[in-house]
Amino acid sequence: MGEVIKVGMADLKTCSGEDAVTTLGLGSCVGIAIRDPATGIGGLAHIMLPDSTEIRNNSNRPKFADTGIEDLVSEIVKLGGNRSRLVAKIAGGAQMFAFGSKSDMIRVGERNVIASKQKLSDMKIPLLAEDTGKTYGRTVVFYPKNGEFYIRSVGMPEKVI
Repeated sequence: MGEVIKVGMADLKTCSGEDAVTTLGLGSCVGIAIRDPATGIGGLAHIMLPDSTEIRNNSNRPKFADTGIEDLVSEIVKLGGNRSRLVAKIAGGAQMFAFGSKSDMIRVGERNVIASKQKLSDMKIPLLAEDTGKTYGRTVVFYPKNGEFYIRSVGMPEKVI
């Protein structure tokens, strides 16, 4: 059993071998797990917002779907992953507030999911599986070696996608 590396909010980490990456408390945030199946090199980004162009003077690139995914891919390639073989899974993007507002400010989870999928599509990285939306938070653990993405939520059975 390898090390489990913690990924904070607006953060990303990579690993290989028997190691895993985990992030806690994905509410409206999205956890984006990307790996190269041939090398087992991969990583996890915990993004908070969909679009870096909406906020000025913010140097925290992993905070956003557009720049966080780009940086995660760059880190995986630096470790020896092959850009053309990368595949992804995502989790999170919950609607954490019960009121049914159509306001974009409230629908941040949905917007994060849409932006993450769009960026992966733009980068031609296939999305193999997702566990998104709903009204509950998630904690995830990703094993790049075999691609297993464990999703845990309070009061729900554990899922593996």
